Amino acid sequence: MEIQAAIVLVIVFFMLLAFSVPVSFSIISAALVTIIMFLSPNFGMFISAQKLVGGIDSFSLLAVPFFILAGLLMSSGGIANRLINLALLVLGRVPGSLAMTNVAGNAMFGSISGSGIAAATAIGGVMNPLEKEHGYDETFSAAANIASAPVGQLIPPTTAPIIYSTAAGGISVSALLMAGWIPGLLWAALCMVVAFLYGKKHGYVIHREKITASTVVKTVWEAIPSLFLIVIIIGGILSGYFTPTEASGVAVIYAFILSVFIYRSIKPSQIMGILTDTAVMTTIVMLIIGASSVLSFVLSFTGLPQAISSLMLGVSDNKIVILLLINIILLIVGTFMDMAPALLIFTPIFLPVVTALGMSPVHFGIMIIMNLSIGTITPPVGSVLFVGCSVAKLPVDEVMKQLIPFFLAIVAGLILVTFIPALSMWLPGVLGLL
Repeated sequence: MEIQAAIVLVIVFFMLLAFSVPVSFSIISAALVTIIMFLSPNFGMFISAQKLVGGIDSFSLLAVPFFILAGLLMSSGGIANRLINLALLVLGRVPGSLAMTNVAGNAMFGSISGSGIAAATAIGGVMNPLEKEHGYDETFSAAANIASAPVGQLIPPTTAPIIYSTAAGGISVSALLMAGWIPGLLWAALCMVVAFLYGKKHGYVIHREKITASTVVKTVWEAIPSLFLIVIIIGGILSGYFTPTEASGVAVIYAFILSVFIYRSIKPSQIMGILTDTAVMTTIVMLIIGASSVLSFVLSFTGLPQAISSLMLGVSDNKIVILLLINIILLIVGTFMDMAPALLIFTPIFLPVVTALGMSPVHFGIMIIMNLSIGTITPPVGSVLFVGCSVAKLPVDEVMKQLIPFFLAIVAGLILVTFIPALSMWLPGVLGLL
């Protein structure tokens, strides 16, 4: 049964993708065909409809549309320049400081917006011309922007841990959010190291006048309201004032007040467009989640995850070999599949394997999110890669040459996160979330 189910699932799914059928409909169709193979067509249709609706009937998933809305409000709210000014104030005359500022800006903005594409667009749109003005190589500037844009998928608040929690059967979202902090900061730090070494080699140093105390105070004061969103959300969750789902609602209210009344960068006439974009993005995510629930039923019914687990553990009982193999598979998957469907499809497949090896589901959650985030900057379909190149108005092949050192540094970080559990588990453990 497992072999037949696997063959049918894979063939139908990838055949539909090859014909440009949307991922969600490809998932549902492949799962339905597999169900009908083993059950009656009427029962197959009934159970598919039931799982499709039941898959999105979850209180924790209410956080998804709210975080999407908060991210859109913040990305349209004119905070990019304020965060860039803060990062540049701190980094100053350090070699490669403008590229490092780009990395820091992406880390801050990405964590607030929860979107690598939004970070690459907002921060890159400001930093690329500035770096060009100071003599930076354009392809290097674009590479630094692209490499650091996905960091926001790891640093909370972000929707990726919520989707993983759903796929993993209800793992603590609070623990996952806290577990992403150190790996996310490690990713940003490694990108900064590459930018520093490149800047030092090529003499990229800003020579500017001495900064006055009033400039420092003004820059910090303007950036604090944006950064305070993270403090409110994380502080509220850890203190028990609200759940991650309720925190998403608080984030929307705060982002609305900040963007409309404090920064005054969003006009009332723009609100309807932002709400429409939120509805469209939420519909896409929820449809994928519902479709993946149907697939999860098929996987459970046929025993495919257990079969894959037995197969992989039969190949080798060495934990290092198995985890390296899973990382390679996920890196490949991330190049052609978006974060949400990849999490929902591959979490139930690989989670039994890693738990059999003694890995915590929280640790694995950060590992898989980091893998799939790397996929967004990798050809042939890396979304952040193409957006970043579009923002810089440069061809992908030229930027890829400069992206290689960043990519190697990030993969080194992934290996550290994979084989040093404390990088993911220490912070949620100290906070009593495990």
